[in-house]
Amino acid sequence: MSDDETEQIIGNEEEDGIEIDRDKDEGAEDIQGDEEDHVEEEKIQPNPLSQELIADSLSLLCKTGDGLSHAYAQLDIHERELTNIDILKSFIHLRYVDISKNMLKDISALNYLTQLLTLKAEENLLTSAKLDEMPYLQVANFSHNKITTTEGINHPMLEHINLNHNNIQEVTGLEAGKLSRLHTLELRNNKLKSLEGINLPNLKNLFVASNLLKKIEGMSRLPGLNTIHLRENQIESLEGFSELQMNLQYINLRGNAIPNVREVTKLKVLPMLRAVVLSENPCAEEDDYRLETLIAIRTLERLDKDEYSPEERSEAEEIAEKRRAEEEEKAILEAQIMEEIELTEKTLREDFENAEDNFYAEGEETEHFESTLGENPAAPEF
Repeated sequence: MSDDETEQIIGNEEEDGIEIDRDKDEGAEDIQGDEEDHVEEEKIQPNPLSQELIADSLSLLCKTGDGLSHAYAQLDIHERELTNIDILKSFIHLRYVDISKNMLKDISALNYLTQLLTLKAEENLLTSAKLDEMPYLQVANFSHNKITTTEGINHPMLEHINLNHNNIQEVTGLEAGKLSRLHTLELRNNKLKSLEGINLPNLKNLFVASNLLKKIEGMSRLPGLNTIHLRENQIESLEGFSELQMNLQYINLRGNAIPNVREVTKLKVLPMLRAVVLSENPCAEEDDYRLETLIAIRTLERLDKDEYSPEERSEAEEIAEKRRAEEEEKAILEAQIMEEIELTEKTLREDFENAEDNFYAEGEETEHFESTLGENPAAPEF
């Protein structure tokens, strides 16, 4: 990993920290917010997109796909309280569309925009992100809606999709064959109980913080993963990562229920792991938390927000070497004890067999003597 990538990871974590505080505030207001949303939806007045607003919102004059003419490629109509965008069906040359922060429940008109490259549709009233297959769509943002399903997201050029802050309970319909270019999937603040439906071998970044996850699963189907954010869930065990994840370098598990540092040894299957966040877990309260984590995962460069110092690495190496020597000595001693036990058992077995043979030999001699007496009885003398 380059220094730039490392800085990006650190930057992501700091950004995540800010988002956690925001998420907690939003979580505390969920019930009240739902009630307010319901009331607000009842008060919504129809406000369709007009030709006049479109004319004021178009920009970026470009050649059309066939190269024979020019058309505006960018439309920004965010925060206009729009409820209907059906008029966009005739604007087939649009490539960059921002319809965020409106009151839209239906965006099917976008199916006619086959040249679309980026879509910003966050903060609307959508219950689905379903669109016809868009051949060129690369980036899509559907966060802060009311989406309940991941069905209908199969765009061959899609690289990044944001579904944060919705009502998704399970992931279904994401076809690896049609989403081979997807590298970043964001599903923060949903209601996920499982990761089983995420079967995307080329995915590099997965964000599933603030869900209802209790265990780590489905990792063998994500061999290309580089970064995974699992913070603010209910995870109690680090079991579940796969030796197939040869590129996984960063794991954020902040604010879960990992009970002790011993769990960290289950991350040994990840040969490229460089940074882990375990703060706000019970294990982070243990003595020598930092040192024991480094002893368990020697590839680590950073735990939580702090990089390991050369002194910590030296101490961890010394302790690890001492423990290895003790384990070897223990193994040798156990082997010697087992050898002595086996030798003793062998001796006892041989002694028993010899005693058994002697017993039967003596019995045969006695029978022979008694038989001889029976054939030639001696007459008594007077």
